[in-house]
Amino acid sequence: MDIAQNPQTERELRVQLAACYRIFHMLGWTEMIYNHITMRVPGPDKHFLINPFGLHYSEVTASNLIKIDIHGNPLHDTEYLVNPAGFTLHSAIHGGIPDAHCVMHTHTTTGCAVASADSGLSPDNFYSAQLYGRVAYHEFEGITVHADEGPRVVRSIGNKPAVILRNHGLLSWGHTIPMAFSILWTLQRACDIQVAGAGLGPTRPVSEAVQRKCEEDAMQFNPRYGAGNDVFAALVRQVNRIDDSYRL
Repeated sequence: MDIAQNPQTERELRVQLAACYRIFHMLGWTEMIYNHITMRVPGPDKHFLINPFGLHYSEVTASNLIKIDIHGNPLHDTEYLVNPAGFTLHSAIHGGIPDAHCVMHTHTTTGCAVASADSGLSPDNFYSAQLYGRVAYHEFEGITVHADEGPRVVRSIGNKPAVILRNHGLLSWGHTIPMAFSILWTLQRACDIQVAGAGLGPTRPVSEAVQRKCEEDAMQFNPRYGAGNDVFAALVRQVNRIDDSYRL
């Protein structure tokens, strides 16, 4: 089975999601034992998979992912806990946005820096231009452990899949893991470039017309060019060469 292409069963999704955790580890997008990537499982109920609290991303496997309901209750026996800050934020998005089957959240250094900048993301580089009309902002309310924040998060996001949580970090969502990953990777690259160029003086503006054209032409969001699947598959192959224990 090619785990980067159209998984159909819970087991296939577990393997794909565990591989994604290893990709994040490989890319340096980890935050000790914190942050989360979640994925809804097939079925009428909004149940989703989340990483066990206490494990590093390099320790996540298909079998130790925890399936929880929308209230954060584990649906099977597990020796691990679920991080309240994880399921509170992710369950709100899974429950409130129909196409948010996968939700990813990071605290990368440059992502947090841009999230804390009053100006937010600057639409003046190759990657930020591709996110024209796709970026939402949510104001910081503290650590996301309070359920009442959930509806406000959903309202802030609307239908935009690239999310900057003010003073906090980055988030993306999508119908599939590869698509959510493509959105987050583009947002992360835009933040990296923005921070790297911060000391170089004023940036050259990109017109709204060109930004719109970049968003329309972005290959990684286009189903004709894999809609993120090809990039994700390439990264899975790299992970497999390093350590394929995520499949367990």
